[in-house]
Amino acid sequence: MRILVVEDEPRLAELIRRGLVAEGFVVQVAGDGRVGFDEAVGGGFDVLVLDIMLPSMSGYEIVRDLRKADVWTPVLMLSAKDGEYDLADAFDLGADDYLIKPFSFVVLIARLRALLRRGAPARPPVLRVDDLELDPARHQVNRAGVEVELTPREYGVLEYLMRHADTVVTKQEVLQSVWDINYEGDDNIVEVYVGYLRRKLDVPFGTQTIHTVRGVGYRMSSAGA
Repeated sequence: MRILVVEDEPRLAELIRRGLVAEGFVVQVAGDGRVGFDEAVGGGFDVLVLDIMLPSMSGYEIVRDLRKADVWTPVLMLSAKDGEYDLADAFDLGADDYLIKPFSFVVLIARLRALLRRGAPARPPVLRVDDLELDPARHQVNRAGVEVELTPREYGVLEYLMRHADTVVTKQEVLQSVWDINYEGDDNIVEVYVGYLRRKLDVPFGTQTIHTVRGVGYRMSSAGA
């Protein structure tokens, strides 16, 4: 089994390499993010081990661009950062597992073997409503073939609505799915973001796919439905 380790701390990279080789893996090491990305795209590896803080290209950027390029090799990310948002960002961008430094080498091996057993993840399907497309793999939204830039929160609201297309969803349901579980603000914030989405996705294209159901919530459906 071939593993690519992208780690810019030479001592740690060498320790990981030696340990993995001793376990029977074939290991290649890259100390730079851009080099690691290029190797990952063309190298035919079974698992990638990526540090987050790397020169020239971060681990976040590597995994994001790999998924955009339809490279679905399992990714284990390493980081000295242990915040829940760092962890969430890694998974949102397409990582499969995450270890916080310092870590046990025994745990690293166990996690890698688990990823190898699971194999490459399936590419998530593109969501479509009329000519509006949301590609979870590329984190990309297109309307009538035109790419539309959304903020992370706008993207989250749109994805929830599209996954529940032709179904009425309440503001509270959107809040619970897209906002932090501890959010205590007004649920009218959902209305604000629906307005942002309409201005970006409906108004410029002369259509309406996000419908308000008065007293209940919203429904994403074909124009005129």
